[in-house]
Amino acid sequence: MAHDVPVERSASTGRTFFGHPRALATLFLTEMWERFSFYGMRAILVLYLTAEAADDGLGLSESSANAVYGTYNAMVYLMALPGGWVADRLIGARRSVLWGGVVIAVGHYVMAVPTRWSVFAGMTLIVLGTGLLKPNISTMVGALYDRDSPRRDAGFSIFYMGINLGAFIAPLITGFLGEKINWHLGFAVAAVGMTFGVIQYVLGRRNLGDAGDRPADPLLGADRRRALTRAGVLVAVLLVLVAGLALAGLFTVNTVVNALTAVTVLVTIGYFTRIMTDRELSATERSRMKAYLWLFVFAAAFWLIYDQAGSVLNLFAAERTDRDVAGFTFPASWLQSVNPILIIIGAPLFALLWLRVGNRVSTPVKFAVGLVLNGLSFVLMAAAAQAAVGGDLVSPWWLVAVFAIQVAGELSLSPVGLSATTKLAPVKYASQMLGLWFLATAVGDAIGGQVARLADAWSESTYFLTFGLASVAFGLAAVMFARHIRALMAGIH
Repeated sequence: MAHDVPVERSASTGRTFFGHPRALATLFLTEMWERFSFYGMRAILVLYLTAEAADDGLGLSESSANAVYGTYNAMVYLMALPGGWVADRLIGARRSVLWGGVVIAVGHYVMAVPTRWSVFAGMTLIVLGTGLLKPNISTMVGALYDRDSPRRDAGFSIFYMGINLGAFIAPLITGFLGEKINWHLGFAVAAVGMTFGVIQYVLGRRNLGDAGDRPADPLLGADRRRALTRAGVLVAVLLVLVAGLALAGLFTVNTVVNALTAVTVLVTIGYFTRIMTDRELSATERSRMKAYLWLFVFAAAFWLIYDQAGSVLNLFAAERTDRDVAGFTFPASWLQSVNPILIIIGAPLFALLWLRVGNRVSTPVKFAVGLVLNGLSFVLMAAAAQAAVGGDLVSPWWLVAVFAIQVAGELSLSPVGLSATTKLAPVKYASQMLGLWFLATAVGDAIGGQVARLADAWSESTYFLTFGLASVAFGLAAVMFARHIRALMAGIH
């Protein structure tokens, strides 16, 4: 990547990182360790939930475990909305990232406690901490560039490459310790990783300059007190409701999963309604939000399929895949490292590609490519499932090929979507818009968790083929409406 192109800098240092602001190094190293903890735990979560009690697991059915997994992922990204609000109105993005990292680390340490209750308590803390960290660290990356900089997409792609270093290493360590020795030991390693992330962030804060140092639209005086009071009341009401459901005997896994799925969808509808009806938005900002609604739906459809890698595909790896190599049966969770290593390889290539094509290929078309490739990966997965009919174990190369296709789709959609979010965001909703982007993942994962129940009811090949073709259809729709969406993005309404 050329170093002689002028680079925008929000940070105080004049040094660069691969031709980008030096602050990018601090931010992607922080996210790398956060992703280490997240993907390390996620790689063994469904396997732990479905393991028999005799093997120190929870003994849930595959259907319930897939739904829990999808709902957990959804809650992680749903909490990005209040996390963005806290940054925008109360403490700023920089402090939100710090406190989010601390809470995540505590959550993983709780999961490391070898009791049944610790897993769900730990996941709750991780959800809250990730809500603070995830949207705001991406906001800080966006703050390093001018809104229309052609290097913006490339910067987000490099950021994406950095965070996947952690996602690659984590399953190799937590998977071996969790599957071969003890599940809670695997969770403990994830805790150590997040601790490293917090330490690195504190030590590297001098590189950040004024990025994320103050709230974008701070609440002051009485407004601040009212907001904190309402938040406290809301938390108290939720705690009373949870306690009531528990005492009434209604606090079952399926009840919670179904309720949280409904909450995710309703919050999405409510949040878009609130932004679109905000009279303080200009006509151009409202037009851009209409375009963003299209991108949001496409992104949710993408994540519905893509994030089943850690649930349905992970169980396929454990039960239908020949993992024996020279007498050693490697952990099923090791295959979760295939995706991030392919992203590490592919991210700089896609960064260069988007830099070369510039604005000649529109954002909606890039989304369409991602959706079509995602669908084709499930069509290939249907062939793998058909090959496993009758109890035969299939080669792990089937899954490697599936992940390779999905990664190409992800690099066409995800970093581009992050960049588009920061460009289309109304000024009033700067950090919250990153929360809204992650809400697309929440919706996809929540509905995907429910959809994954069908993997037990249908034949595997039918399941994969049906949703693979549906994703291809969504991709074609993105192409059909690309010109209209691009006009809305330009503020032509």
